[in-house]
Amino acid sequence: MKKKYLFGPIILALVLFAGVVFVPVSWLAKLVPADRLEESAISLEPNMFQGTYLQSEMLKHSKYVPIYGSSELSRWDPFHPSNYFETNAAPFTPYLVGKGGMTSIIHDLNFATHAARLKNKQMVIIVSPQWFVKHGTDEQHFAPNYSSLQAYELPFNKEVDEQVKRKLMQRLMTYNAVKNDTILYQLYDAYLNDKKIKFNILSVPAKTYLSVLKKKDLYFTLLNDSTTNRHQSAEVKDKTWEELQTQADTYGEERTQQSEFYIDDKVYNHKKHSIKEMKGKNKGRSYAESPEYDDFQLMLDILKQSGAEPLFVIIPVNGAYYDYTGFPEKGRQDYYTRIKTQINDSGFTYADYSDYEYEPYFMRDTIHIGWKGWVYLDEDMQKFLE
Repeated sequence: MKKKYLFGPIILALVLFAGVVFVPVSWLAKLVPADRLEESAISLEPNMFQGTYLQSEMLKHSKYVPIYGSSELSRWDPFHPSNYFETNAAPFTPYLVGKGGMTSIIHDLNFATHAARLKNKQMVIIVSPQWFVKHGTDEQHFAPNYSSLQAYELPFNKEVDEQVKRKLMQRLMTYNAVKNDTILYQLYDAYLNDKKIKFNILSVPAKTYLSVLKKKDLYFTLLNDSTTNRHQSAEVKDKTWEELQTQADTYGEERTQQSEFYIDDKVYNHKKHSIKEMKGKNKGRSYAESPEYDDFQLMLDILKQSGAEPLFVIIPVNGAYYDYTGFPEKGRQDYYTRIKTQINDSGFTYADYSDYEYEPYFMRDTIHIGWKGWVYLDEDMQKFLE
């Protein structure tokens, strides 16, 4: 009798596992709550970034304007685009796609995955100078943001230019997260070296695993019932841009009493010791040379081929703080020049804030846009979308 009790749970588990694996994706999609897409617009949920379902649904709807970036998107305040446009009943809804450590290579893979849905899609892409460090995105920032689902889809993607796809695959293969995935790494290797028999053989387990990952994405979408705690503030309602700038100045001044660098007091007090240690430490540094420029070019190429309509946002550094650390002005200006040249050469539009390095309250801390910076971006977004 004990053996029957022992095998019963095992059999039940196998049955449930089979149900999870073999249930059709279309069935799962019908179970997604109607309000899940709207909720995800400000959730900043990693499962959404690394999945495909919610982003694909978002790109179908003209009301959603995706904002791609990194950690600045989580710096919430009344002037944040998601709050500003909701409070003022805009005809569109910003959809936030980004978290700390997400740089060009992560966005490249994401854009490649959704290339078929990007035609004529207006979007905003916030580019941070800190992405363009000498050795490019490291494993520590790549691994937590990388999407296995999107990586497994890439070899079977027919929407992306062949040469761009190959360059992207070669770049991904430099990271341990891909190297340590034997099937994926060997699949890429077979594709890049035109080993058709090997590729066809590996495609069988790869597509099986891809199917599991797609279902996993949908299960996370179904189970994600936690509400996002982002307080909506009406203090920015029905204000002129001049009034908002003045309001942002006051808002920022009240929150930067402890630091000479216009850094949020909470951030400064938390990192006061490390900030003091940074005096003169960045002499000789530069954002002029980085593998990130090649990663960024892949992004431009994918977006251009797919027919997307992006507004790039060139974020400045905190000039006062960068001077304090000894980071040369030339190493910053070379970055601004180079990134604008790349965007121009691709025929895209950008909002250039490189002259605002010393603008009080434009930056929230040492690297993140905030307060007055958001006001400038809100205005430029509205003009771009109109």
